[in-house]
Amino acid sequence: MKILLTIFGVILLIFIIVQLFAINGQKNIETYSYDVAKKYDAFEIRNYEASLFTYVKLSGNKYRDESSKGFSILAGYIFGGNDKNEKIAMTSPVAMSLEDSMTMMFMVPKKFKKETLPKPDQSEIKFQEEPKKTVAAIAFSGWANDEKIEKYKQKLKSALEAKEIPYTNRFFFLGYNPPYEIFNRKNEIIVELKREAIN
Repeated sequence: MKILLTIFGVILLIFIIVQLFAINGQKNIETYSYDVAKKYDAFEIRNYEASLFTYVKLSGNKYRDESSKGFSILAGYIFGGNDKNEKIAMTSPVAMSLEDSMTMMFMVPKKFKKETLPKPDQSEIKFQEEPKKTVAAIAFSGWANDEKIEKYKQKLKSALEAKEIPYTNRFFFLGYNPPYEIFNRKNEIIVELKREAIN
């Protein structure tokens, strides 16, 4: 019994250390910058600055099936899977387009330009400059899944329609936490607004 309690204590200590490391690590991660233009009860309007992203197109439209696949491909690139064997810092959040064929995206740290980035080992990894844009965003906590993503996408659409704010069909899921982080998980659904909503 004493051995079991000791083992349990060690496992618990390791778990706590990992969670504290995850929380502390989030403070040092470069994020996709935005300003909040207006807050509503259920959502907020944000202005994002132009940023460079690395991305991979995926064949399916289910978060459950495609998220780990896309993450693995892009993580391989930033962890050294490139022609310079160069490690590139992780950024936050990880973005996934909510389309028939999903696209997973990692923001490239600001110190890099498209011309100076190392060439990926995998040909399906591409780069694109996302222009500055105005979006509506709704947040939810816990672990993301297809049902939650669809639920909050519909909640965001309903809230925007209730306020008569026109939006596009460019919806994205944003995930802010590494897989091993258990507490304070943060997720968002965002959608780009139509130009007439901005003016």
